[in-house]
Amino acid sequence: MLANYLPILIFLTLATLLAGLLLGLGTLFGRLSTRRRNDAEKLSPYECGFEAFEDSRARFDVRYYLVAILFIVFDLEIAFLFPWAVTLNHTAGYGLVVMAIFLSILVIGFIYEWKKGALEWD
Repeated sequence: MLANYLPILIFLTLATLLAGLLLGLGTLFGRLSTRRRNDAEKLSPYECGFEAFEDSRARFDVRYYLVAILFIVFDLEIAFLFPWAVTLNHTAGYGLVVMAIFLSILVIGFIYEWKKGALEWD
């Protein structure tokens, strides 16, 4: 019985050793490179391309979050469309009707957001 679990144990051991080795090498090389080339340009903020000019806890406009939520909704829509397209031969007409209802609900939501002005960025 335990012989059946031996390959899994070997695999987990090798994966743990490889992960530890790669993390150790990355840490080692990272420390070696920053000791040699630590200049002002490397230590400057780089995420947005300019120096921060406000508090990091400043409030964002709610439209930013609405656009982000819309992106997530339509991204999930695409994630549901791929498996539906693959199984369309098996689901036939029922699958087509269900997906038409799903897409129509999303289109109605999109039109609602469009009419409310969530996609306008002034």
